[in-house]
Amino acid sequence: MSKNNNEVWQTKYGKRRVREEKPVLAEAIAAAQGLSDDLDEQAGIAASLMGLPVAEVRAELAKLAPPRKDSIKSVVFTGSPSAPRTIVVERKISRRIIPAANRPTRTAAG
Repeated sequence: MSKNNNEVWQTKYGKRRVREEKPVLAEAIAAAQGLSDDLDEQAGIAASLMGLPVAEVRAELAKLAPPRKDSIKSVVFTGSPSAPRTIVVERKISRRIIPAANRPTRTAAG
């Protein structure tokens, strides 16, 4: 917890307070996975974001499940050809299908 966690100010809607949480390694790894598909590059990116040794981040990456390969990536270039390019990257992950045998049974509440 930082010193700013207790800062409270008055607005026209009442008192407001901001809670600040430090980033965690899992968030840095998720960001690195979005930027690169190579595990070594992911470890380097996450390590630089968190200020940790690459070996420690690589060990955490090994513990995580490998990312699914069936995700769809699309890259779109927008804007006029003479203007600087804006790149929009979308990643859509397909929904998992649970076989009927593994589905939890629903009971009527009453």
